[in-house]
Amino acid sequence: MFKGLIQRLGNATEVCFRVRFADGSTWQNRPGDPLVSFHFKTVGAQLRTLAFGHVGMLESYFDGAIDIEGDFGQAFRVGFESGFDRRPGPLVWLRNQWHELRRSNRSVEQAKANARFHYGHGADFYGYWLDRELMMYTCAYWKEGTKTLEEAQRNKVEHVCRKVRLKPGESVVDIGCGFGGFMFHAAQHHGVRACGVNTTTEQVEWLREEIRRRGMTERLEVREADFREVHAQFDKVVSIGVLEHAGRDQLREVVRAHADFLKPGGLGMLHFIGHVGVRDTEFYIREHVFPGGWIPSLAQTIAAMEACGLEIIDIENLRRHYALTLDAWTERFDRHWKEIELLDPKKFDERFRRVWRTYLVSCAEMFRSVHSRTHLFQVLFSKGNISKDSYPMSRAFLYQDDLQRLAQRSQAPEGAPSAV
Repeated sequence: MFKGLIQRLGNATEVCFRVRFADGSTWQNRPGDPLVSFHFKTVGAQLRTLAFGHVGMLESYFDGAIDIEGDFGQAFRVGFESGFDRRPGPLVWLRNQWHELRRSNRSVEQAKANARFHYGHGADFYGYWLDRELMMYTCAYWKEGTKTLEEAQRNKVEHVCRKVRLKPGESVVDIGCGFGGFMFHAAQHHGVRACGVNTTTEQVEWLREEIRRRGMTERLEVREADFREVHAQFDKVVSIGVLEHAGRDQLREVVRAHADFLKPGGLGMLHFIGHVGVRDTEFYIREHVFPGGWIPSLAQTIAAMEACGLEIIDIENLRRHYALTLDAWTERFDRHWKEIELLDPKKFDERFRRVWRTYLVSCAEMFRSVHSRTHLFQVLFSKGNISKDSYPMSRAFLYQDDLQRLAQRSQAPEGAPSAV
């Protein structure tokens, strides 16, 4: 039965792969050199894969009962092309319901514990593989000509700043501010006062010290609080990579908080991973990477926003950009693994490495896949409807600087230095 499953997967993908089974026999799905090889080291790993599908296979890999050699990304391409990831089965569905019962974000205390599970590993860990300048842990913006992760992350925060039309002297709240990259950029380049809200104690402590070290305490502050705990209203609201942590049944509650943070007439930005319709969230991600997390539905989100008095101004899909961002993170994670391991060998062990590489690489392939129905949305909104005078009538203002640079480059003599 297990070998029949492997053969069905092999017939449904263009990727050439080889499997070594626990009894020592091998099978390859097509002629040629395999791009990736799977070694099931125990009968238990095969039974676990039969029972729990791709989730059982991944968990066996985490535990060392399966080895994967070759191009790791191609292993996930096999799963996406064959539809293996879309048939998790009733046992996984039951585990997902049990996970929701134990670890949902309905209480502030559990939401905090869930956030610290993933984001509480310390700035040294994230510093090895995020961009060096802003330490943004969200999808970057790889517009034409972008060459580095640092540049792409600057592009992203500047893209958001332009969309919400930040002006000197304005106040802005960054909900789920992480390591404060958006706040630092917005204060330094747009002259705003920014307040970060973050429930992860480790990030809050690091960011407070960093604000003090940079001498920016008069313009920046950070509050340790749940996203739903509204303490004031601001001219602008920015939320980059937060809605995925609202939780399955807390979406409307979190959207309401975003509306309450915003002054009437203010502009805001929701930047989040989402599906267009309503689907369950991948279980292995919830169980091993982001407990309590839930990929929200765009349709449900904008309906909730309308119910909270927010007008949707613009929606942009940056799905392809996330694949490139994850590729860059993975390359740096691999390159610095030895240094990461030395931070705390007991914590950053081989199982941790396997779980995190699986998360980074599988998500990159998911966002790259032609079959993907998971996207990265930027939703621009206002509190109350905008008028023809309160916001530009087209997106042209977002790209004026880029167009000017392209025009200058096209007019420059051949061989002259380029500003782009």
